[in-house]
Amino acid sequence: MPVVHVYVWRDFSSEAKRRIISGITEVFAEIGVPAGAVEVIIHEIPRENWGVGGEQASEKFKDVQIP
Repeated sequence: MPVVHVYVWRDFSSEAKRRIISGITEVFAEIGVPAGAVEVIIHEIPRENWGVGGEQASEKFKDVQIP
């Protein structure tokens, strides 16, 4: 059954992770996939290891608060 990999910046709160997992599972359940068969894996990446538009996310998004 589906295995969904989600990549996020490090330091997402436990509540944000719970909502990500729940929301993705709900989408699959809506199309008939049993919720118990949906796996969601969250990978946390430090912002300095994530590049966007040629810049480190830690610099480009330094004012963005992580949920």
